[in-house]
Amino acid sequence: QVQLVESGGGLVQPGGSLRLSCAASGSIDSIRAMAWYRQAPGKQREVVAIMSIGDSTNYAENYADSVKGRFSVSRDSAKNTVYLQMNSLKPDDTAVYYCNIRSRLANYWGQGTQVTVSS
Repeated sequence: QVQLVESGGGLVQPGGSLRLSCAASGSIDSIRAMAWYRQAPGKQREVVAIMSIGDSTNYAENYADSVKGRFSVSRDSAKNTVYLQMNSLKPDDTAVYYCNIRSRLANYWGQGTQVTVSS
């Protein structure tokens, strides 16, 4: 059973940056999308960034309006890892962040990592 392990969360001041990582414990075939979601206290889980994957060189990135221009999703196929670079962080970005990898046959979720933006 493939597991996704997230890291990189923590406490950061407004305006700061964090880079989240999500590593798969094994190989995942036929990946369709790699994404990051977040859930703030009392709110529903929302999508932050999605990388839709066609062939090995063709992919599309989409971002929630609230993070456009500040967050960037990327991947390292050789390491089965997806990243979320978060810049110019705001208190409203405080949430538990979850990675998600969807393949042709399965949907995988990480355990979540806390990001707190506060002075």
